[in-house]
Amino acid sequence: MSLVLYRRLTLAVVLGLGLWQIGEGLWIPAKAWLAQQLIAQAWDEAMATRRPVPPWPWADTTPVARLVVPALGVDQVVLAHATGRTLAFGPAHLDGSPAPGAAGLSVISGHRDTNFRFLADVVPGTALRIQRADGTWVDYVIREVQVVDGRKVRLPLVGNGPPQLALTTCYPFDAVMPGGPLRLVALAEAVP
Repeated sequence: MSLVLYRRLTLAVVLGLGLWQIGEGLWIPAKAWLAQQLIAQAWDEAMATRRPVPPWPWADTTPVARLVVPALGVDQVVLAHATGRTLAFGPAHLDGSPAPGAAGLSVISGHRDTNFRFLADVVPGTALRIQRADGTWVDYVIREVQVVDGRKVRLPLVGNGPPQLALTTCYPFDAVMPGGPLRLVALAEAVP
């Protein structure tokens, strides 16, 4: 093999690997964006029909709420069942916690590098809104933002008291390796 051919082949392989890595890096945000479009359509249909609508025929989840943070331009639909598979498509409600907007502490989780990236900019006093499955809007204000060790802290999943909301995501936002033990938790209380 000639030196020129070897260099061209090496350049082609390196370029191909680089493009593949860029594609991999763009795939997750692109999938989250596209999923949110389909999920938003399902939410609109659910609001019109007052029945759960899956965002695609094979989905094992349905939209359960809409989360809006006006100051940050956030408008996202929340899915049922906060599993790894569901979180790949958008923020999700933790089973066992009260429904978003209901009495008690409702927990919604999302990925730090896609749908819940905005939590990096949330501070106490930030207003947000939840649209419940019945179409009613509940206004909240962030009261506290804290970083906790997920191995040591558990949120109380109780269904009494005023509506409260815990928005959770992995922390830190710029971590190289996913899945560490730290979680950012933004606690919000309903505005009377």
